[in-house]
Amino acid sequence: MTHSEIINLFLALGIMLLLGRIIGEFFRKLKMPLVVGELVAGIILGPSLLGKFLPEANQLVFTTNGNLGMVINGIGSISVVMLLFVAGMEVELSVIRQQGKTAFKTSFVGLIIPLVLGFGTAYFYHDMLGGTAGKDVVVFALFMGTAMAISALPIIARTLMDLNLFKTKVGMIIIAAAMFDDLIGWILFSVVLGMINTGSDPFHFLYTLGYTLLYAILMLTGGRIIINKTLPWAQRNLSWPGGVLAFSLGLAFLGAAFTEKIGIHAIFGAFIAGIAVGDSVHFTEKARDIIHQFVTNIFAPLFFVAIGFKIDFIQNFDLQIVSIVLILAIVCKLLGAGLGAYWGGLTAKESMAVGFGMNARGAMEIVLGLLALQAGVITAPLFVALVIMAVVTSIMAGPMLQYFLTGEMKVATGLKEIIPFIDEEKAS
Repeated sequence: MTHSEIINLFLALGIMLLLGRIIGEFFRKLKMPLVVGELVAGIILGPSLLGKFLPEANQLVFTTNGNLGMVINGIGSISVVMLLFVAGMEVELSVIRQQGKTAFKTSFVGLIIPLVLGFGTAYFYHDMLGGTAGKDVVVFALFMGTAMAISALPIIARTLMDLNLFKTKVGMIIIAAAMFDDLIGWILFSVVLGMINTGSDPFHFLYTLGYTLLYAILMLTGGRIIINKTLPWAQRNLSWPGGVLAFSLGLAFLGAAFTEKIGIHAIFGAFIAGIAVGDSVHFTEKARDIIHQFVTNIFAPLFFVAIGFKIDFIQNFDLQIVSIVLILAIVCKLLGAGLGAYWGGLTAKESMAVGFGMNARGAMEIVLGLLALQAGVITAPLFVALVIMAVVTSIMAGPMLQYFLTGEMKVATGLKEIIPFIDEEKAS
């Protein structure tokens, strides 16, 4: 990088962090997720607004081309790996096991129906959704099925805690089902990304699926045992809290590098590493909170602001695609998770609450969409629709949960962010 490019890089990072936080705080006061403000900051600084009115300034500082763009994109790649690691830390395998048949039925039906409806809609109506044609139709349809099936565990957990529902029967069922769905969903998405280079070749599909499952099984069995035995050594011999931070994020990057090497996206390696680290009995809540704060207050804002640099949100807004995606997402989760919960023995109102609770898509849907956009699986208008869907479903989860469980509809006052884990001090 040249001297001027280094200056522009620091200028870009400083403005991204400050503007993202300022606009985010404004939206938070309106009881909206903080990440909405970060996305808006990116739209302001990107081609949607700044690029139209001050194109030279936009290209000089907030570009995705050249050395500066390469560094900003690299920071985005690091950020998304860290985000998925933090999301993985929230998956507690013991909670999934403890919730029994009801949680299993909820997660199973809540996964299958969205997968089938999402796949079918995308396969037969891919032109309406702005999808790709020819040999990529199956890959595109698999992505849409996965996008409809996945939930946002961090926002679901935060919403339930805000409504004092986290420790209730319904709350624990929602959490356990969301954990299982996210685990399977990211495995499926890793397979989809692995299929891109060879289309829908069945042998490549089996090859990618086999490697994905093998890594997940080994990491969550032997790898989890090794981490559980190594973590106490790290806490005793390495300085606090830097030692644990380096140990945890080091494992995240090693897992990301390994899965990228074998043809699975780096995010999956970090996600599974996060589950293995977070599940350790020696991993303290204080260490967890430090990692959360470090990732979600520095790297996550940079990632979400940078999303606005990649496409023109105004030009690529398509009302038809947004409407289809939003309606499809809500119907898929209400039908899938709701029927699963009802089959598991919950009442009709409790089942509807479960459906709306698991319908929150949050930051994970945005990450999913951006990776698919970068891989060429989806078009820019569909990505914009997925972002809008993620925001709308996350905002509506709290009021609808409260309505079906208590008969009242209020915005959850503690619902601050779509990205994992808000600033606990401010929330209190």
